[in-house]
Amino acid sequence: MAELSDLREPIASGRASLSSVEQAAIVLLSMGEETASSVLRHLERDELLAVTQVMSRLSGIKVDAVQTAIHRFFEDYREQSGVHGASRAFLKRSLALALGNEIADSVLNSIYGDAIRPKMARLQWVSPKWLADRIAAEHAHIQAVFLAFLPPAFAGQVLEALPEEGRELVLLNVARLKEIDRELLVELEELVDRYLGSLEMQSANVEGVRQAADILNRLPSNRQQMVELLRAHDPQVMSEIESSMYDFFILSRQPEPTLIRILEEVPLEDWAIALKGVEPAVRNAVLQAMPRRQVQSFEDIERRIGPVPVSRVRQVREEIMAQVKALADAGEIDVQLFAEAVVE
Repeated sequence: MAELSDLREPIASGRASLSSVEQAAIVLLSMGEETASSVLRHLERDELLAVTQVMSRLSGIKVDAVQTAIHRFFEDYREQSGVHGASRAFLKRSLALALGNEIADSVLNSIYGDAIRPKMARLQWVSPKWLADRIAAEHAHIQAVFLAFLPPAFAGQVLEALPEEGRELVLLNVARLKEIDRELLVELEELVDRYLGSLEMQSANVEGVRQAADILNRLPSNRQQMVELLRAHDPQVMSEIESSMYDFFILSRQPEPTLIRILEEVPLEDWAIALKGVEPAVRNAVLQAMPRRQVQSFEDIERRIGPVPVSRVRQVREEIMAQVKALADAGEIDVQLFAEAVVE
């Protein structure tokens, strides 16, 4: 025990007591990896992040701090888990003998919460789009049950990633949920098990061409040289990259005549949506190409439409760039896919 006293100053140095999160972190570190992992598996996402961040930075934990945390843990345990309350295992065995396994499970689920929740908790670490793509093929009722077992914030992200048509029906079904029958719970658990199984086997998907185009668009210098080198290595890949380089950001490097021609094709209402949250370089380039009166109209429209969903902004930008590419393909404008060096 003496060695612990020689370690660096603890994270709670200078404070009268450890926070509850720090105490939880100390108890978990005292349990060992296997036992701690069993506990972590049952935490909510925010709780897991909070306690693991503290665990990662704890150092020089003094003996009295460890004793305080563990003493508090057992005090709480005695208060909440004494002989006056039966454990779940005790109740399960007793109810199974009295009522049968199926009824016992139903009763226990109503007391302790459905056993599927820990499995659902693992799914909140995947991409909302990944989940949405998979539940999109299910009927609206099972989609609603699925979302009901997810944390609300994450469920909202999954809902937004579902196809726009039918989202309100899914949410309506969530609102109508009161009790979920056993057959539906079994179906949901099978669904979750299938998703967890595919997670273990999936590989990471990377849009290499798109990523390369984004990198080139934002490369500080020598874009032309890099393009020529890539073309020399693989002309076909470079051609695909150039097609993907029609990113909204390239409007920031277009000459004024090109921007004026693009402005003629795109309604001000679309610009008012597309320029929301855009990089300053793009916004400045577009507004500088507008006549003063048009800028005033644009600002009026922008104020009038107010906040816009990110998905809508992304959609309008893609539509504008499709028009830009069509003008370039028709030879009406000369689009600079990357900034070129100039001389006076």
